[in-house]
Amino acid sequence: MAIINQNKRLYTIMAFACAILLVPLVAMQFTDEVNWNFFDFLVAGVLLIGTGLAFEFILRKVKSIRDRILLGIALLLILALIWMELAVGVFGTPFAGS
Repeated sequence: MAIINQNKRLYTIMAFACAILLVPLVAMQFTDEVNWNFFDFLVAGVLLIGTGLAFEFILRKVKSIRDRILLGIALLLILALIWMELAVGVFGTPFAGS
């Protein structure tokens, strides 16, 4: 029974990542302000699904609720920093095109 619940959680995480990717896809249909190409979707998908898989790994392997929360927050912070760097070049690394 626990395996079924873990798989449901994994499917939910993956569905959430796909739903986030739908936001720019739908926005591109209504405005010229959002202009993503295939590579943008690929990078965002890898970031979101990779983060989701890392979060699932944390939930499966870490037993302490406190440690799960701290690692989850750290993971989301890392995702946000990478996303911001790729979007607007907060740190000016070559990844942002600076």
